[in-house]
Amino acid sequence: MPRKVMNFDLRHPARFSTTGAEVYAAALDMAAWADEHGFERVSVPEHHQNEDGYLSCPLLVVAAFGARTRRITVRTGVILAPLYHPLRLAEEVAVADLCTQGRLELGLGLGNVPDDFVAFGVDRTRRGQLMEELIPMLRTAWTGEPFEYQGRTVRVTPRPVRDPLPIYLGGGSRRAADRAARLADGFHTATPEYWEYYREACVAHGKGDPGPRVPRGPMFLWVTKDDPQRVREQLQPHFDHQARSYQAQADKSGMQSPGPWVPKPGERSPYEVVGPQEAIEMANRLGPDGELIFHPLLAGISPRMAWEMLDVLEHDVLPHLDH
Repeated sequence: MPRKVMNFDLRHPARFSTTGAEVYAAALDMAAWADEHGFERVSVPEHHQNEDGYLSCPLLVVAAFGARTRRITVRTGVILAPLYHPLRLAEEVAVADLCTQGRLELGLGLGNVPDDFVAFGVDRTRRGQLMEELIPMLRTAWTGEPFEYQGRTVRVTPRPVRDPLPIYLGGGSRRAADRAARLADGFHTATPEYWEYYREACVAHGKGDPGPRVPRGPMFLWVTKDDPQRVREQLQPHFDHQARSYQAQADKSGMQSPGPWVPKPGERSPYEVVGPQEAIEMANRLGPDGELIFHPLLAGISPRMAWEMLDVLEHDVLPHLDH
């Protein structure tokens, strides 16, 4: 059986009827459900100033997930680290790790939306250097001992559960891959090409080859006993909202690619709607090293519809997977 992953963006666009309160309540319940059904990881991202309410405070949600779960890893994918005061980030991460009983997987990223850097008063051109400085500082801060920081003696308490707390960097460039190899404990990327750069960089920096990228299913997988095409048509407005949002962000940031949610012509769609048997076959092809990714509330999908999908997953797919 492949590893099972659940992601949430906690968007609640006004064009759909689901409220923010309903989305957040459902996400907490679904994280608990995932924990009970053997999911390996639940993950939340970070974005700012989005009209659709895209999650802006991932560490708060991480702490809430920690209160509702007992085994599942809780990942930030990713915190936009340059937008934080480093000492405050060190404190909040430590407390979030305590709330998860040491199950936090800390993913950090640079961010790229110019308006966000303006809003937080951070020089966007320095975001790479800020990250280079931040990671060693976090590792020192989490010892709980006094240390010198910008000419002052400071101390970060409480300490996180894990010592050391692992840090993963996200990114989509050769520079990001090299930075992760030098400074972090792992690399998160949706692009296989950059994973290969990361492998090369790890070897070059004496860390050893982390091996091939984990095989993954689609970015969004939905399982239904109804006609998949009809269900896809119901979900399409949510897919369209997600894709348009990332395209607009890429246009604003001057990025060449809006990322995996907006495939190039000829590429496979990141959104797949399948029947139970097809889901079982997909899972068995991925094998025990693979990952099945579910995003049940993507872009304001109603909790009612999401729970119906999870019920199909629970009763018509999970019992039939190879163990």
